[in-house]
Amino acid sequence: MAVVKVLLQFLGALAFLLYGMKLMSDGVQKSTGEKLQRALSVMTGNRVVALITGMIVTMIIQSSGATTVMVVTFVNAGLLTLVQSVGVIFGANIGTTITAWIVSLSTFDFKIAAFAIPIFGLGYVFTLAKKSTYRNIGEALMGFGMLFIGLDWLQKAIPTDPAKMMWLTNIQGWGPVSILIGFIIGILITAALHSSSAFSGIVISLAFNNAISWEFAAALTLGSNIGSTIDAILAAIGQSADAKRSALIHVMFNVFGTVIALIFFEPFLNLVTMLTPGHENSNIAVRISMLHTVFKTLSTVVLLPLQTPIVKLSKLLIRDDSDSIPNTYKLEFVETIGKENSAAYIIRAEKAIADMTDVVTGMFDRIQIGLTSRDQSFIDNHGDESEKEEGYVDQMHEQITHFLVKCESLHITEQQRAHISLMIQIVEELENMSDNCYATIMLISKSISKNMKFAQDDMDRMIPYVELARQFLQFIRININKKLNEDKLSMAAELEDQIDLFRKNLKKLARKRLESGADVKSELLYIDLVRQIEKIGDNCFSISECLTSV
Repeated sequence: MAVVKVLLQFLGALAFLLYGMKLMSDGVQKSTGEKLQRALSVMTGNRVVALITGMIVTMIIQSSGATTVMVVTFVNAGLLTLVQSVGVIFGANIGTTITAWIVSLSTFDFKIAAFAIPIFGLGYVFTLAKKSTYRNIGEALMGFGMLFIGLDWLQKAIPTDPAKMMWLTNIQGWGPVSILIGFIIGILITAALHSSSAFSGIVISLAFNNAISWEFAAALTLGSNIGSTIDAILAAIGQSADAKRSALIHVMFNVFGTVIALIFFEPFLNLVTMLTPGHENSNIAVRISMLHTVFKTLSTVVLLPLQTPIVKLSKLLIRDDSDSIPNTYKLEFVETIGKENSAAYIIRAEKAIADMTDVVTGMFDRIQIGLTSRDQSFIDNHGDESEKEEGYVDQMHEQITHFLVKCESLHITEQQRAHISLMIQIVEELENMSDNCYATIMLISKSISKNMKFAQDDMDRMIPYVELARQFLQFIRININKKLNEDKLSMAAELEDQIDLFRKNLKKLARKRLESGADVKSELLYIDLVRQIEKIGDNCFSISECLTSV
């Protein structure tokens, strides 16, 4: 019964620790994480900038797993290049060491756990605020308090009687085999917990209570570095070749450093001990934290200059995606351990909407080609292609909408929920615009196949009208996913008014031609063309209104 009691206390303390870390990470991400993730998604610069970016983001959101999932997601979406992702991944590995230092604070004499309950209480007061920012900060504070309460309980749950920990002592007495066992245990438990930080808490608690030796703690810690790559591996499943390569580089970084550390195990531990304040008499929790930092920093110093060869190696190991354009569009909602990264999913959807806008813009370009060169070559070169594009946009509409609906099930803020609702409306308008573009292309094709004649003056009047619509669509393409200010909305309203005025004048002239005996079929088709172009302008203005609220 005593063993069962100890086990239950240990598991309960661990659960409290894990939930505290999750609550803290969620709170930080919801209060500042979206801005950080958006900064990460547009990050450019050299490898040092990428390294610092990954390090800072991870230090703030307290999860290297979350950062690497974001990186893989953004590489898959084309928001980050593979080369940029390397520096961010290396930086994330250094940034995650901050958690081990925070955990080691719980072992000092002033006992930070004594402040945990007041911190938790303060956090709860913040969660009562009306403003969501304060509520998110309160959630992070509550998680911070729970983290140290869990660590305190974890240390108390570990028996101090050597007789009760004899089995663990025996394992550590098998020489090099013990190191290998500790290494494998570190991999498996970290992969199961999906948190190297939580496992660090366990290792530090065991070491601080003298349940494990310094060497065995080091082996467990080195193993956890490989186990922590599980998040990136899961996030890369079913993604693009570059996304898989990004995850592979994350794995290679940790495996390379770990293998070198194991080969030179004793010298490595001596180096860590020498760099730790107090040397052999230092607090073992601080020594384990130092091991984390030294391991990650040395691996980065060695591998960062080799970024180009590493990228080439990943390309050799993972084949390129097929160059052919797929007949079907697929936007999969992959629920990984990074599910809490709601902003990453939303940014992925925004990239898909930008791609959809590009396809629709390409369809409109065909309209301009058809109006300037009305001959059989237009039907031959653009008829089937425009039909494929219209079908592809229909698929994008369905897939992106489904993806956004799934996003609503994530742990998101009210502001993000409203943003998703607007994105669904924008996707709907883009699909309607593609229908109108296709209908216009079909009208042009019909006029060619039926050999309908239009006066040159009538076609010349149509050109500036279509150019206005093109300007409006380009305005949307440039500003898609951006918040429009009052000046830009006024610009959109002016374009809409100009298109409406042009439409009235063109339809009025067409009716006069009908009354004067012009060909009825030709004039009615001309009026239909004018009406379709106006609908495209209406779609653009509806999207502009949505963008004012983004």
